Amino acid sequence: MKLLYKLGVLTLAATMMMSCSKDYLDTVPTYAVSPSTAFETTESAKLAINGLSRLMKMQYLSSQGFNGEGTIKMYYGNYSGNHFSSPLTGWTLLTNMDYFATNTSTYTYYPWYYYYKIIGDANAIVLNIDAASGTQVEKDFIKAQALTFRAYAYTMLVQLYGDRWSDSNNGTTDAVVIRVNPTFEDLPLSSLASAYELIYGDLNTAIDLYEKSALDRNNNYSVNIDVAYATYARAALTKEDYVNAEKYAKLARTNYGLMSATEYKAGFSNPNKEWIWSIYDALDETIYFYSYQSYIAYNSTASGVRSSPKSISKELYNTIPATDIRKKLFLDPVSTGLTFNANTGAGNAAALAYIRSQYSDIPSNATAYAYMQFKIKANEMPGVGHTNNFRSSEMVLIEAEAKYKQNKPASEVQALMNTLTRDSGRDPNYNCTATGASLFSEIKKYRGIELWGEGFDFFDMKRWGDPIVRKSFANGGNFQTPLAVTIQPTEKNKWKLVTPARETDYNSLIN
Repeated sequence: MKLLYKLGVLTLAATMMMSCSKDYLDTVPTYAVSPSTAFETTESAKLAINGLSRLMKMQYLSSQGFNGEGTIKMYYGNYSGNHFSSPLTGWTLLTNMDYFATNTSTYTYYPWYYYYKIIGDANAIVLNIDAASGTQVEKDFIKAQALTFRAYAYTMLVQLYGDRWSDSNNGTTDAVVIRVNPTFEDLPLSSLASAYELIYGDLNTAIDLYEKSALDRNNNYSVNIDVAYATYARAALTKEDYVNAEKYAKLARTNYGLMSATEYKAGFSNPNKEWIWSIYDALDETIYFYSYQSYIAYNSTASGVRSSPKSISKELYNTIPATDIRKKLFLDPVSTGLTFNANTGAGNAAALAYIRSQYSDIPSNATAYAYMQFKIKANEMPGVGHTNNFRSSEMVLIEAEAKYKQNKPASEVQALMNTLTRDSGRDPNYNCTATGASLFSEIKKYRGIELWGEGFDFFDMKRWGDPIVRKSFANGGNFQTPLAVTIQPTEKNKWKLVTPARETDYNSLIN
């Protein structure tokens, strides 16, 4: 752990002063700064906070595809899930969770490496900001931001490396290393409950400091009290703490309305009124073929999208009502009358011509696939676009699930489902009347529809303890044969990434 954690702490000097777009991070284009300079004043400390944002979109591990938060969404949330189909049969190891118990795999190592870099730099800010010159309200706000980042990083780590809460014996099973100091000593794995205690503590302190400072961010790419609320809601839902999940989901979405139908169809590449927190991107900061959009955007010029566009599962697609605008964000092979290969889903020249007539920004040498997505696009090539972390839609769905789990009146849950789908204009004909187990199924279904492609699928299935069931074309689905598998929650190391060897090799307190 000493080597890994040191890499995270040292990143602060390199990232906090990186040159960035003027409307986002107006910083001096210097690539290194001493710790004493970093925290000399609140103004310099603000650059360190910007550096934490920058860590969420960078090239990592000298391997194509590791790009910060986008990789977590794609590799772990999407590929390993139930409703995200890709014709990339070479990605079987990743998609079928075959590496989860392999401690030498880069895939088990990457999230650990990435989130502890954020944690290391956040720790440095938390422990040094009080000594900086500047107003107390500025120091309070900066510390609150660093604590929010740390809580978010641990929230993601426990979902990947911890048991689902229902399998953790009330949180007593081991999960992650808890580090709150910029030191390099060996530490053991802490329990899942201890990790959540840290997350809750960080967020409670952050919320208090945000309120005391009365300051706010000036762009969607920084964190503020709303991001702390949203992180709290997601963490509480995963912990099955439904009282706090409901409370903080409602608070998180207070200032964020739902997208209109027009905004929903705009490509999910720019912040709008629904986005609570996002990751900045621009052409002058592109990471090219490493980026999230280079792996998913329907109009990307990257070969991984042109030859292998990403699709929704046929099963989930077929549940979307015809009157729902979200159904139109995927290529329907039935209503279009187009021809697709019965074994792979690939379309012919006529299919490509059709989708280019609907979306002129699709490259002329792209490949059409049945059920391919048009939800997420790139603003510039090969894959430039802002990436969402939290939307108010997720908060509505968290609130609905939390109410259901508390056995609150069905009418309260139904009202939230109607707010999300009917009242927002996503489907004016929708009206939720389900009750009992059917109501919970409705919540699950609309989480899949609403949040498709945004990195939730695997995490939801793990949290619910539901099996992954993917059907091949031969069996009526649209997954390539090697990826058409059923994975039970008891399999694949119980869907928990093993602690990577690059941690245990340097940490004598972990066996």
